[in-house]
Amino acid sequence: MIRAHREAALLIALAVGLLPWTLWLGLSLPSEKIAEHWDLAWVGFDLTLAASLLATALALLRRSPLLEAFAAATTALLLTDAWFDIITASSTKERWFAIGLALVAELPLAVICALLARPRTAG
Repeated sequence: MIRAHREAALLIALAVGLLPWTLWLGLSLPSEKIAEHWDLAWVGFDLTLAASLLATALALLRRSPLLEAFAAATTALLLTDAWFDIITASSTKERWFAIGLALVAELPLAVICALLARPRTAG
């Protein structure tokens, strides 16, 4: 139990410490930036999301005890994907497409995965 409290305290400290860092980023980063390897970043993210969806599906089919962890990770990735698709859209048309995709695909899938991530009760 002591170890859990130390680990929780560390996570709380990191969360609180992230706040001033985030404020500094918000004030100092430019609103626009040309990024190298933009394509690689998105391809890598989407491959990670695909692997996470597959791992969740296989864990579900196999009734694996890892299902909750895979489903939780997939939920986070789907929410992140929706967020970045909307925020990084470069035109109004792209932004509406991203919002539509979030509403019909990413967010409903995130809800399903979040439900799968809930702890199961025996019996």
